[in-house]
Amino acid sequence: MSLDWIYYAISWILLTWHSAWDAIGVPVDAVIGTNFAWILAIVFLVVSVRVILFPVFVKQIKSQRAMQALQPKVKELQEKHKGDRETLQKEMMELYRKEKANPLMGCLPMFLQIPVFLGLFHVLRRLDPFKPEDKKTIYGWTVDQFNSASNAKLFTAPLSGKFGSTAEDLARLGANGTTVKIIAGVLVLVMIATTYLTSRQMILKTGWAEDPQQRMIQRLMLYGIPASLLISGSIFPIGVIIYWVTNNLFTLAQQQWVLRKFPPPVTAKKATAPAATRSPVQPAKSGGLFGRGKAVPAAPVKATAPKVAGPKPGAKPTNPKKSPPAKRQG
Repeated sequence: MSLDWIYYAISWILLTWHSAWDAIGVPVDAVIGTNFAWILAIVFLVVSVRVILFPVFVKQIKSQRAMQALQPKVKELQEKHKGDRETLQKEMMELYRKEKANPLMGCLPMFLQIPVFLGLFHVLRRLDPFKPEDKKTIYGWTVDQFNSASNAKLFTAPLSGKFGSTAEDLARLGANGTTVKIIAGVLVLVMIATTYLTSRQMILKTGWAEDPQQRMIQRLMLYGIPASLLISGSIFPIGVIIYWVTNNLFTLAQQQWVLRKFPPPVTAKKATAPAATRSPVQPAKSGGLFGRGKAVPAAPVKATAPKVAGPKPGAKPTNPKKSPPAKRQG
């Protein structure tokens, strides 16, 4: 299947935002070795896509809430069909169908963004000022726009440059190999860190799933994808990494807003936890992005008066020492 429609759509959004920043007065030429008009065009490409996908993100949150509410029933099925994996899977799929819950909905926003990512990857990979003119004008680009984007840089590193670019490719772009590797390497590390934090933020708020299949997906999202970026990040153009990092930062902010506005329901296990199991001295912690929540101060304990032992049977009563009478003032 041809993906030209994606390349045309990505190019149109990118060029529209670049023209908008140019019209506003953002310098097209490099300032501090950076072409801010093209950088902002990539950033606002992310904003455009995320605004379009916002309804899907809300459905993702609702689906995760439904899956969380089904955890007690899932645990009952696991206990009932322990050792019979095939029957357990059938019963769980029937439960999901009956309750209209979709385990894969949590990954839907990410899957929908894959075509955008691939489209931007393809468009930026084509940027080469030495291409013939008939190759520069496809996907709705003009020759001037193509040449401008081909020469766009971030701190003198070309947006089409990669950590794994050869010396010949960088020479064609007029770039310094060491600078490109430093800029690309730092961005890859930021990309890995923000990808990990987006998954960790959601898991800290919603908790680990009881279903082994769901837990495996959570572990894949938390550890597998960030680890894979350590290798695949070397072939991503700098412009694509900027897109990925911006997308992760947008996700962190969006998830924080949604989770504050629609907090996850309190599970029965947490609600019925006996108070005796909690230490009255140690303060409770509220979950945060890094798992280090702010300490909630413990409720103050009212001081009780010491008990006074009564007189023993048969003991003589003792009168308290009388205080001397106050002197009259003449």
